[in-house]
Amino acid sequence: QVQLVESGGGLVQAGGSLTLSCAASGRTFSNYAMAWFRQAPGKEREFVAGIRWSGGSTYYADSVKGRFAISRDNAENTVYLQMNSLKPEDTAVYYCAAGRVRGQMAQSWEYDYWGQGTQVTVSS
Repeated sequence: QVQLVESGGGLVQAGGSLTLSCAASGRTFSNYAMAWFRQAPGKEREFVAGIRWSGGSTYYADSVKGRFAISRDNAENTVYLQMNSLKPEDTAVYYCAAGRVRGQMAQSWEYDYWGQGTQVTVSS
């Protein structure tokens, strides 16, 4: 079992930055791929960014490429999402996920563990 706790969400103006953190506990963190998903009101949950267990490969949704960066610190059991140049359309609840992803990083069913989510609100 892996427990995930997100933090770092909040209210920010358009063009601003936020860094989300996801602290993991339980089974060996470094064995899992990690990802961030988000869900806006009335919309389906969507993939934002993912990182393989080694940290050597990262993946991004087209909507955030060049603005967001995912990273992980296996010694600290933490994954981060640095979000820059935020837009109102980035407003959503952001979820951290962990899984032994064997297929595509963007598929939510590849992930076995989810955090409770953290709200990000970007004002225009």
